[in-house]
Amino acid sequence: MADRQSLYGEVTARVIAELEEGRLPWVQPWDSARCPCTMPQNAVSGRVYSGINILILWCEAVERQFSSQRWLTYKQAEQAGGHVRRGEKGTVICYADRFTPKDEAAKAACEDREARTIAFLKRFTVFNLDQIDGLPEQYAAEPAVPDPVMAIAEVDRLIAASGADFRIDGSEAFYSPGQDYVQVPPQAAFHEPINWFRTALHEMGHWVGGKGRLERDQSGQFGSTAYAKEELVAEMTAAFTCATLGIQPTVRHSDYIGAWLEAMRADEKAIFRAASAASKGADYLLVFGEERS
Repeated sequence: MADRQSLYGEVTARVIAELEEGRLPWVQPWDSARCPCTMPQNAVSGRVYSGINILILWCEAVERQFSSQRWLTYKQAEQAGGHVRRGEKGTVICYADRFTPKDEAAKAACEDREARTIAFLKRFTVFNLDQIDGLPEQYAAEPAVPDPVMAIAEVDRLIAASGADFRIDGSEAFYSPGQDYVQVPPQAAFHEPINWFRTALHEMGHWVGGKGRLERDQSGQFGSTAYAKEELVAEMTAAFTCATLGIQPTVRHSDYIGAWLEAMRADEKAIFRAASAASKGADYLLVFGEERS
């Protein structure tokens, strides 16, 4: 229990420190000249990391100036034929799940009710490919970065395939939970065309949380903590979706940073919940792109 609480606190403190310095861990969290714009992934399985681990690994890649977004455990590096260099420090990430104690399962069965589960958080350590020597040649080449033109075309396809009521009109971008539609101004209203696509994905990040989809609580009024938390989820949903498609994320609503900090200081699990919800949101959106590909 103490270990679990410590990990929540450590990660939250790091994110808070980044925000206090004016850096958002999900906004262009890499040097494009050194590291590709993509999601962190396991170099053996190809599985993309999710939730809070995305922020942890992005932060680490920037801070330590790694050139890769691919990672391995110590054992995986050895099994692949390589070895972690002596003195290298790994990055701690986590795995969250729930389990049902045996006595609780038996008691619930006797009382004809659902068994209560207990959440757990397990640490494990990974190393960037830059920290590993001797790997076979197949690990040398980084995954190809999507062509920028194809990346924005994919956003158009994704929105169309989603079936969302997506309206291009007006002077403001927003999602209306009550009427279940997204509105984004015409592209001509944006100084940089790419920002239209980033904005569209932010609002689609709200849309996936609507009724009949992921059904997040979107009842918070403007200026409330609940409203700020939903904005944080949409921010990261857009960032994760952008990075997957090859578009560098940027901040859409920096005016909420104070509210995000307040929420994280009050609840060290808040950023974990937001990152988890954002991963689910990005996965939900990206499925539409896969269906059309």
